[in-house]
Amino acid sequence: MSLTFDEFLKVDIRVGRILRAEPFPEARNPAIKLWIDFGPEIGEKKSSAQITVHYAPEELVGKLVLAVVNFPPRQIGRFMSEVLVLGAPDEACEVVLVTPDIDVPVGGRMY
Repeated sequence: MSLTFDEFLKVDIRVGRILRAEPFPEARNPAIKLWIDFGPEIGEKKSSAQITVHYAPEELVGKLVLAVVNFPPRQIGRFMSEVLVLGAPDEACEVVLVTPDIDVPVGGRMY
């Protein structure tokens, strides 16, 4: 399936900085709850991410991530996930976060 550039631009992918991370033991699959700052335009949003193989909550605080910010929120158990944090599978199909390799301002849009 091909996609036009204008269709791609409808997906709003932004840089955010993780402010807080907590284990999410109630999740069906092992996950971590994230609170992410996307800057003044978007603000703070929450996400549930299945990233427990490669990350511990305490090492995520301060990390920059990329996330889709214009999908509708999803209820995950008792937690409302508002953005989709992006990752890529490693050789074992475990999620590795997509992150900028240098410090960039939060809220920046990916093109």
